[in-house]
Amino acid sequence: MKWRIVAFAASLVPFLIIAISFHVTPEDIFAVGIVNFLAAFAAMMGKLLLQGIKFHYIIKTFHGKIESLWRTMFVRIGSEFVTMTTPMFVGGEVVRIYWMNKRGIATSKASWLGIFEIVTEVLAAGVLAIIAGVIAIVGGHTIIGVIVLGTTIPVVGLWSGLFFLTAKRDFQVPKMFVNLVLRFRKEKGQQYLDKTNQWMADICTMTRQNIKAPHAKRAFAVSFLISLLSWMVFGVSFMFISFGTEKTVTAIDSILAVMAGNAIGNMPITVGGSGLAEFGTWAYLSHLDQFKLELPSDSVEWDAIIAWRIATYQLPIPIAWFLLMKMALRKYQKPVE
Repeated sequence: MKWRIVAFAASLVPFLIIAISFHVTPEDIFAVGIVNFLAAFAAMMGKLLLQGIKFHYIIKTFHGKIESLWRTMFVRIGSEFVTMTTPMFVGGEVVRIYWMNKRGIATSKASWLGIFEIVTEVLAAGVLAIIAGVIAIVGGHTIIGVIVLGTTIPVVGLWSGLFFLTAKRDFQVPKMFVNLVLRFRKEKGQQYLDKTNQWMADICTMTRQNIKAPHAKRAFAVSFLISLLSWMVFGVSFMFISFGTEKTVTAIDSILAVMAGNAIGNMPITVGGSGLAEFGTWAYLSHLDQFKLELPSDSVEWDAIIAWRIATYQLPIPIAWFLLMKMALRKYQKPVE
């Protein structure tokens, strides 16, 4: 867990760089107002709660209830600590799969449920980001629009493509990796490869068994809509921050800008997209047309961007860490039958 603390500390570096470069002081950040700051924080927590509701719904639909709604929601929020402290916002699904497995769900099924959840999440975020990118290009802001589309389409295509392809064929470990593993560990390596291939085959089998079932189609649609709502709730967070500045933004502009920033933050460069998400949101709202960080006359101020990021990223991290320790990774004893 020590490396997570290091990752959290590393995520602060972009804030310092931005603050020093644009002479942003703590007073500037606090100037947005405590009410606006807390409203943005509440929007982020609303997103996490909706994700928890969706997680509980997916488990209940395909397996049955394994924990109470609130406990499942808290576990889902706790897993976000891992997501927020890794590049490309990945890793939280491992915590959720582990948690489900400890409660009697087979690893392959838990993995499939995790993938099902991720695909609906990525697809919903992708739809909003693609809309943001298209609107930017149509509005004449080609550079930021192309960047958003260029970071969104590959991610959405990869996750969606892999998920739906599992319904048509079984995936196996690529031959290149097989040769690499066997070169270092022949007997043990073969055992690991066999287990991995079996795990992947089980996931593909589950997709084929469920993908065309009416309840699965309904679950996918409901999960997608909940994901869409959760991203939109998160998206209005910057609108609340803007109420404390000279340049306020509408709910729609806020959603599009935040989703554009989220898409750019997916690039595997910084921890939790720190620095990238801020730049993407600022660039979208400032209608970036050139690769320069000089503030246009009508641009959003960087102090508002930093305040928004603290409210929606830095502040939720310790809450997620607490729930991760208390709920997701706590010792579990199966109930006596």
